Amino acid sequence: MNFIEMETAQKLRGGYYTPLDLATFLVRWVNEIRPATILEPSCGDGAFFQAIACAGGLQDSQLLGFELDPDEAERARARSVSLGLNSARVTCGDFLLWALNSLTERDSLFSGGPSVDAIVGNPPFIRYQYLPEPFQVRAAQVFKKLDLPFTKHTNSWVPFVLASAALLRPGGRLAMVLPAELIHVTHAQSLRSYLRKEFRRIVLIDPEEIWFSQTLQGAVILLGEKRHSSSEASEGVGIYPVKGREFLELDPATVFKSPEAVSGNSSEGKWTRVLLDRRTRSVLDTIAACKGVHRFDEIAHVDVGIVTGANKFFLVPDDVVSRYRLQKWAHPMFGRSEHCPGIIYDHEQHLANITKGNPTNFLWFHESAPRVEQGAEDYIKLGESQNIHTRYKCRMRSPWYSVPSVYATEIGMLKRSHDTPRLILNNIGAFTTDTAYRIRSLEVPKETLVGCFVNPLTALSAEVEGRHYGGGVLELIPSEIERLLVPLPQDVRVDPKILDCDIRNLTTHRVLARQSKIVLGALGISESDQETILEGWRVLRDRRQRSTSQPLGSEDQLPFDIT
Repeated sequence: MNFIEMETAQKLRGGYYTPLDLATFLVRWVNEIRPATILEPSCGDGAFFQAIACAGGLQDSQLLGFELDPDEAERARARSVSLGLNSARVTCGDFLLWALNSLTERDSLFSGGPSVDAIVGNPPFIRYQYLPEPFQVRAAQVFKKLDLPFTKHTNSWVPFVLASAALLRPGGRLAMVLPAELIHVTHAQSLRSYLRKEFRRIVLIDPEEIWFSQTLQGAVILLGEKRHSSSEASEGVGIYPVKGREFLELDPATVFKSPEAVSGNSSEGKWTRVLLDRRTRSVLDTIAACKGVHRFDEIAHVDVGIVTGANKFFLVPDDVVSRYRLQKWAHPMFGRSEHCPGIIYDHEQHLANITKGNPTNFLWFHESAPRVEQGAEDYIKLGESQNIHTRYKCRMRSPWYSVPSVYATEIGMLKRSHDTPRLILNNIGAFTTDTAYRIRSLEVPKETLVGCFVNPLTALSAEVEGRHYGGGVLELIPSEIERLLVPLPQDVRVDPKILDCDIRNLTTHRVLARQSKIVLGALGISESDQETILEGWRVLRDRRQRSTSQPLGSEDQLPFDIT
């Protein structure tokens, strides 16, 4: 867990930088409609104004920039003057507050009317819990104003884009650099739904590389043109993949028109499906409807692991158990992929973890008076000297060191995975913390569920339903696990020991290819369709694990706000 006091000032401000040629590409695109009014909702020191000046033909446009930092706002004003942008105005203040007032009164600061022709920029990317309370309130008000579901898991860039899109006139254009998680995170669903409803066409320029290596965070360019009228149909969402910087030399209009726009079911929720080609989407839908293919929540129940509030205190290696004589309170546990590289957690694997010095013990102080033994009392005092008892989860219970909801299930599942998720047969009843999930099979034999879970269809489904952040690790929350597609053909038995050995010794691609023949083949899925699903998984897996390339330039940098 991250705490605000541990974060850098740059991260809390949400201020990173992106180059002039990228900003100029965005400005070139909005310039095609010859906008009379242009808004930059988080202008920093006004570097986007430089892109506007470089694009040409916009010197007489009314420009409005917002910036909270007074020093940055003053620099933006000075830059606009030096560039000859005489119609530029920089407001040192909160864009969301102004946007809410404008949306309520339909009266903007532009003399031309209540709506904006074009919006460019890169909004701040700051976690909701790091925002000062007034900004948290205004973020929620933006969602309420637009009648959209709100969640406190949101990030500051989401209400910024929502407010910007709402201020855009019919036929207006929006061009922004945004986190790539726009495509798949749950807290951006309201934004995705709003954009699909209000915009004629949306295109995401999706780079193969990570542009901003200091964040390990992928980024995309969002180009959107608002519908001219309520009767105009929405084309949907298109993805334009790029490698390197050559696309910056292309005509932005050509880029915007090039990708196939996907609508319907493939763009209603997460936009990950849009990354797949038409054939893969079609095959995926066909197989999903097959008899013998189930949603995960139809065949199993998922619950979070044990929430300790301080894993480093409650999860310890054997030497800590011995030093403080905690044998009475120590119970076997696993919680990381290196603790179980296969699909079976047994005594042999547990002993291997002990030998490596891994934290294989969960300390469960479950009796009413654990301090009767000196060793446990000393260890609890050690925790209090480190202020463990003041952490939120710990201070909410009494006594603070007594962890609730402690139980084990026959199947576990790690929250995060590198290539693809897998279920784990918990043969020794080990506990798992909130780095893993506790799985209960409803009717399917546990060995069958664990064995059939490893296949290209479920792997692709996990890529479509899951999310990823810096570093490219796949993460699934319970609601996403519940939507996974799991094939369970009749009379098919996967030997867990053989599969466990394969997973430990073969590449994931080879394992999935083998399992495809066994599991999907038993459903009557053709080899061609099996290959299509396997390739679809590989495409999304490789994109998620994209490599870091050299950052986009070092001169004339602009504020790219990301955390």
